[in-house]
Amino acid sequence: MLHPSYTDLMKVVNQDVEEGATKIVNSRYSIVLATAKRARQIIAGAEPLVMHKSEDKPLSIAIEELNKGKIKIVAEDSEQ
Repeated sequence: MLHPSYTDLMKVVNQDVEEGATKIVNSRYSIVLATAKRARQIIAGAEPLVMHKSEDKPLSIAIEELNKGKIKIVAEDSEQ
C-alpha cells in the first residue's frame, strides 16, 4: 500500500493554488508520471533530496520528496 495516499499527495501538490484557480494535479495519473520521472532521475544518479535508508527504492524516495515538498510538479503549459 502506498503511504502517503494519492489524495494526500494531491493535497500537498495543490496546497499553494489559490481558491478557484486551476489545480496543478487533478488525477492520480499526474502523480504517477511525476514520481516515475523523478525515480528514473534517481536511478540515473541524481542525488535524493530527502534522507532515506539504503534499502529504499527510487520510487519510494521520489514519493517522499514529493510529499515533503522537495520537488514540484509543473503543468506542461506553464512557462517556467
